[in-house]
Amino acid sequence: MKKMKKIVMMCALLVTSLSASAQYDPGTWSMQVKLGFGASKLTNMEKIPLSESNADTQFKAASMLAVDFQYQATNWFGIQSGINFWRQGSAWENFVEDNVKYEDNKFKLTYLAVPVLAKFYVAKGLALNTGVQLGYLLNADVEMTAKAKVDDYKVTDITSINVEKDCNDFDVSIPVGISYETSSDWVFGAQYNIGLTKVNKESYEGVKDSKNGVFMFTVGWKFKL
Repeated sequence: MKKMKKIVMMCALLVTSLSASAQYDPGTWSMQVKLGFGASKLTNMEKIPLSESNADTQFKAASMLAVDFQYQATNWFGIQSGINFWRQGSAWENFVEDNVKYEDNKFKLTYLAVPVLAKFYVAKGLALNTGVQLGYLLNADVEMTAKAKVDDYKVTDITSINVEKDCNDFDVSIPVGISYETSSDWVFGAQYNIGLTKVNKESYEGVKDSKNGVFMFTVGWKFKL
């Protein structure tokens, strides 16, 4: 019974520490290192046309690494900006064509981005975030794995095509999200980036006026400067 009481007390202390906010005082600067994991998909990404059916588009795993700086203007308002490194894109489902199975069909995009966010604190430590994010394209690849059987041999071919020249260099999106700052300086958040600019320069097979859409869960650690 005593051991159980100790466990209950420890859990209560943990919940109390997490529920307390680390929101900084007005007029202070802070820095945050942040990691994010989520999913992305391009809008208006066409299906791959096949002889018997079409391969639908799917979400692709996305990730993010960021270093952000924030100025706490008032108790309810802050401004945040920094440097973000994003891996995102889109994918197609596996399909079979001419006795060849195609797997891991992905459109991979890598951006270096600068967000400028307004943070509206609706409660101590709890903020609604929105603003604008400017991204510069670092790389763009289409990848797929083809598997077939030739003369009783299993053949696997992994293809990667760089399509950076077909994509626009800059991307503009609107981030919309929510974040919570704990007393131990951890920051948890969720964010969705609404793409405003086309990814592709011109329409071509499989991609037509596509825009980025990325959902991300984030965890970060912040400290005063």
